[in-house]
Amino acid sequence: MTAATAPFAGPLKPLPDTIKACRVHRFGPPEVISLEDVARPSPGPGEVLVRVAAAGVGPWDGWIRAGRSALPQPLPLTLGSDLAGTVAAVGPDVTAFRPGDVVFGVTNARFTGAYAEYAVAAAGMVARQPTNLADVDAAAVPVVAVTAWQALFDQAGLKPKQTALIHGAAGNVGAFAVQLARRAGIKVVATVRGKDAGFVRCLGADRVVNVDHERFEDAAQGVDAVIDLVGGETQQRSFAVLKPGGRLISAVSEPDPAQAARGSIDARFFLVEVTTAGLDRIAALIADGRLQVQVGAVLPLAGARTAHEMLEGARPHPRGKIVLRVRA
Repeated sequence: MTAATAPFAGPLKPLPDTIKACRVHRFGPPEVISLEDVARPSPGPGEVLVRVAAAGVGPWDGWIRAGRSALPQPLPLTLGSDLAGTVAAVGPDVTAFRPGDVVFGVTNARFTGAYAEYAVAAAGMVARQPTNLADVDAAAVPVVAVTAWQALFDQAGLKPKQTALIHGAAGNVGAFAVQLARRAGIKVVATVRGKDAGFVRCLGADRVVNVDHERFEDAAQGVDAVIDLVGGETQQRSFAVLKPGGRLISAVSEPDPAQAARGSIDARFFLVEVTTAGLDRIAALIADGRLQVQVGAVLPLAGARTAHEMLEGARPHPRGKIVLRVRA
């Protein structure tokens, strides 16, 4: 990780009338993404205009592009939610930020607008970027880190000395979940595939289960909570390892209520809610060196199609978050 851009100390450049943005005019495969010239957006009440330095790429971007978003998504739209950059202007009633502040966070509740040279973001969904974090690294953090925090503490209510089974622990959310749980004194049993066992063990997992060779049921019984980042059969089998009254928290799909009732399990699916307070909490841990950020691939803004092909497995990419570098 390299140092983030220093806070603004001089006059801002005039704002351009048009900007480059990655747009979608119809839902479909990565080929529907086009890099276009569009009018620069302006911040409204409670919003800030961010000169984007980097934008994170996540699975939810692919769902939106393909027309599988859980929320209505009017077309045309600009893809992207995670961003890092510099505040260029503020809307009415915004007092927490000023032009020149270096920030990271999320654009809005619909998770759109970040794959662009300038993006409007809700002021309540961004925070000041840790000074020891580069823009590319900062753009990899917001949604996945806050999801991990909320799954562990707000949804599962885990306490020190309890045990959590974390599925998909080598993924972007999972890697943060392992680190956050370990630092909170929670025992972690983590599931991985392939060659990720060493990586997850270094993050702090107490027990790592390679599901290509062993069943997680043999390593985890009577756990307090399951953090499900995989879904499907893995989620269904997870009810059997929870103690009565335990919690199954999924960030990917709705658990079966009948199966939950049979085992007296509190099972729920949740959507992340990114706030300034949540980002500030994560930023403090990063600033203190207590959280690692993993970036797997960095592409230019014009490489958004390639990034989405990586999301879908059509192109290989290293473990870690995919990020678009918008500004050097």
